[in-house]
Parts: sequence; C-alpha cells; structure tokens
Amino acid sequence: MEKRNIGALKVSAIGFGCMGITHASGAPMSVKDGVKVLQQAFDYGYTLFDTAECYTGVNGDGSIAYNEEVVGEALRPTRDKVVIATKFGVQHGKDCLIVDSRPEKIRQAIEGSLRRLQTDYIDLYYQHRIDPQVALEEVAGVMAELIREGKIRYWGISEVNEEYLRRAHAVCPVAAIQNRYSMMARWHESLFPVVEELGITYVAFSPMANGFLTGRYSPDSSFEKGTDYRSSMPQYTEEGFEKSRELLTLLNDLAQEKHATPAQISLAWMLWKKPFIIPIPGSRKTERLKENFDAASVVLEAAEITAIDKKLDGMTLPVFGGHKS
Repeated sequence: MEKRNIGALKVSAIGFGCMGITHASGAPMSVKDGVKVLQQAFDYGYTLFDTAECYTGVNGDGSIAYNEEVVGEALRPTRDKVVIATKFGVQHGKDCLIVDSRPEKIRQAIEGSLRRLQTDYIDLYYQHRIDPQVALEEVAGVMAELIREGKIRYWGISEVNEEYLRRAHAVCPVAAIQNRYSMMARWHESLFPVVEELGITYVAFSPMANGFLTGRYSPDSSFEKGTDYRSSMPQYTEEGFEKSRELLTLLNDLAQEKHATPAQISLAWMLWKKPFIIPIPGSRKTERLKENFDAASVVLEAAEITAIDKKLDGMTLPVFGGHKS
C-alpha cells in the first residue's frame, strides 16, 4: 500500500480507528477478541492505530474497558513497526463531554496512556478537544516539553479550526489534525489549503459516516441503545435514509463500475482528493478490515472526483453530526 506522512513518520494510507472495540459500537469486546482484531489489522498492512484516553466502555462485570489497554496489548509485539496515536483532554460526563487541557491534567493523562499502551513513547498525541479555559500557548508549550522529553514524537489537534491551528503551530509545530470528514460531512474542506500550506496531515475520522456509507444498513436496522451511538444518529432515521437516497445510489453505481464496494468508493474518494488525507475507518469484523484496506487499490481519476463533488454539492443530505469522542 501507498504510504503517507505524519511528520517524518510513514504510515499506511488508511489507518485503523480503534474506538469501536470498546466504545460507541455496542458493549465492549473482550480484550482477547479486541486484540485478535487489531493484530489481524496489522497483518493486513495497517500501521496507523488511533485510540484515546476516553474510549472506554463498561464490561459485563462492571469493570472499565479501556481501549488503550487493548491497543497496547495487541501492538506490544510489533511496537516498533506501528504508529500509535492517542488523545488527551476529554472525559465523559453523564450527558456531555468534559474538556480539560490544564498542563497538570495533560501530565497526568500521558502517564496513564503510556502505562495502558505498554510503551515509553507515543507517536502522535492529540489534544482531543479545544479547551476554552486554557490558553493554547500553554497546551502547545506542554507538547514541546513532552517532545523534548521523548514521551511523544509529534502532536496534533482534533476538531480544530483555522485560527487555533495556526496559532498553535506557531508555538510548537502541529503534525496532524483529526476532524470529521466524509461524503456526508465536507464542511472542513476549508482547512485543506491551511494544512497543505503548513505541511500538516488531515486524519479523517468517521470517513464512512459511522458506517452509513457502506450501504449495508436500512431504516429497519437496529443498534444497541445507550452503547451504540448509531441508534441516535440522524442518518439512520427513515428521514435520513430518504435524504441520502441519491448519495447511496451514486455509491452503488460507482461501486459496480469500479468492481468495488460502496465503502471502498467512499474511502477512495478522499484518498484521491488530497495526498495529505488519511482516513481511519474502524470495524470489529476482520473481513471489513480487509475491505477497507483494499480501498487504496481503487483508482479514481481527477475528472471523476470533480464529477462526484459536483453531484455532492447538489444534494441535500441529513443534518449530520453523529458522534465521535
């Protein structure tokens, strides 16, 4: 597979989003089963693995399922062959996300992440959400310290805007941002010129709109309420399917033409748009891991990308936010 850059690191053009192993996709997988999925992903060729401090769930016995622990156990034998990204600054409240990027909390967070990941350094460390109560200069300053100390190699910001990104980059160079991006969520395309100018990688989370663009679901599909966040996402309602009919038809038609699947078309579309984009789909099913990874072999010409974008511009899609924490 083609490699793409995060700083000086070379990674697979499609990364693996590990969140669903323990968080937001139903009850957590067991550590054994989660490790099996992640190791299979590595065997297929994935070398970028994305997790976060707050990707937790509750096991059947009431204990906490930590995503980082599964990732750490799975990748321990191949640690020098992979790039691990994790995040700080977010905790889950009862009905909201609690953001906290105070320097002392960052220091506490990284020690916990290093321990759970069974490593002495993190390749890419994201501020998970902007904290309006903490000056970005403080956050970037701590990142610079952690780089000097060898605890992280690069840092990034998730859900960032242009102003914050430029100011943070001026204090301590940012290697990557992680924002939502898919055929259903294109509002961050305004950041493309900025990241290209600054040499920053755009890591795209929810690249298939939380699975919707795979075309494998219908209005009758059901998801586990409370633990699978798709159960409350607008694209999975009857109205959402109706508004997305044209898009799903487009994906199916292109898939037939390219001898691919709708999921592969949705990933190939962003890979061929810009060389600095790395999508990070996730799945618990090993057959889906291979399908997603093989999307890198689907070729879309520049004229085809332009035609797709023109059609997308004319669509009225569901008001889509979805969830990714």
